[in-house]
Amino acid sequence: MKIAIIGGGYVGLVSGACFAEFGVSVAVVEADAAKRQMLLEGKIPIYEPGLDKLVRDNMAAARLSFPETLEQGIAGAEAVFIAVGTPARRGDGHADLTYVFAAVEQVLKALDHPVVIVTKSTVPVGTGRKILELARQLRPDLDVQVAANPEFLREGSAITDFMRPDRVVVGADTEQARELMRRLYRPLYLIETPIVFTGLETAELIKYAANGFLAMKITFINEIADLCEKVGADVNDVARGIGLDGRIGRKFLHAGPGFGGSCFPKDTLALMRIAEEAGAPSRLMQSVVAVNDARKESMAARVAAACGGDVRGKTIAVLGLAFKPETDDMRDAPSLPLILGLVSRGAIIQAYDPEAMAAARPLLPAGVQLMPDAAGALTGADALVLITEWNEFRALAPNRLKELMRGKAVIDLRNVFDPGTLRAAGFTYAGIGRPAS
Repeated sequence: MKIAIIGGGYVGLVSGACFAEFGVSVAVVEADAAKRQMLLEGKIPIYEPGLDKLVRDNMAAARLSFPETLEQGIAGAEAVFIAVGTPARRGDGHADLTYVFAAVEQVLKALDHPVVIVTKSTVPVGTGRKILELARQLRPDLDVQVAANPEFLREGSAITDFMRPDRVVVGADTEQARELMRRLYRPLYLIETPIVFTGLETAELIKYAANGFLAMKITFINEIADLCEKVGADVNDVARGIGLDGRIGRKFLHAGPGFGGSCFPKDTLALMRIAEEAGAPSRLMQSVVAVNDARKESMAARVAAACGGDVRGKTIAVLGLAFKPETDDMRDAPSLPLILGLVSRGAIIQAYDPEAMAAARPLLPAGVQLMPDAAGALTGADALVLITEWNEFRALAPNRLKELMRGKAVIDLRNVFDPGTLRAAGFTYAGIGRPAS
């Protein structure tokens, strides 16, 4: 079986490598010549644990290729996956489908055989139907069918998520398209992965509803964290106490500086717009978007308060820049408004992230010093702010902090450190949703 994937970004590359690992012949069509050349050389333009080896192994086995042209890529393919970006559109927050329809149009014009076009990109409800209409207009001579197959990959664990998913969702209106997707996902069917078949519109909405709900859980526990600080409760214990309820679940109940990344910010905004246009506005999504934006903007004031109310002239060590560990993704990362807010207050920033330094540099104010390691960021610092919970930061011992830092303030925005241990070592500790003492 051969498939083509249009777009060699995060979703396209991970999906292509994993399908190839299933034994499928996969051609990933990447329009960016420089990125394609990197891939041909076995270099991965994104950071995702294990992806480099998976790509190299399947290239060596001749199951994964990066053809020079789209025509070469789709030749003989039974399915063509669309895995291009759908960023939030400036001005109104809608998902920008420019790249999606450009890719579909190129595919349709180049096709010389029947095919199933599958949307892997996150697209608004109704997109699959529009693609089907476009196919009928441009290629009435061919049997072109459309399916929706949303991805549920978490950055940092995407390969595991693809190989051992909670479920696979397929939206299709014809038995022919459903049967093709059954064959493609047969390795997962054999390990009893639930494969949910729906209509096109339902599959498209499932993706947005899933991300909207998870973003809502994060926002909920963040608001509970604020309440905990007012009443002297501990949000970690609250999260455990409610998360053990099987109806609620423990995942995504980690208080912090607000969610970021490539999915939640744009998908919550898009879901809000989709609901408004459909005449069924989602007040919950409206609140989630507003509360999360305000939370990220408020973190600089929280840090300033923990530093005595004024950070002017103080050196702040910032550990972690990416929106989460095990990725170099800086999209909507909480570190960005926090650092900008501290710099505007006159702070001197020494920052370090294990993977996101290159991606962060063009997004940060010119005066921010990017250090080669955590020790460099901590040296001479008046305060430590932990933003991203990389494992290497969890192991920082109080004695080591004493050796490197000038000041004694620790602001832990991920509740990684033990407050009692740090306070016993003479540090002032401020977490999220934890009692003051």
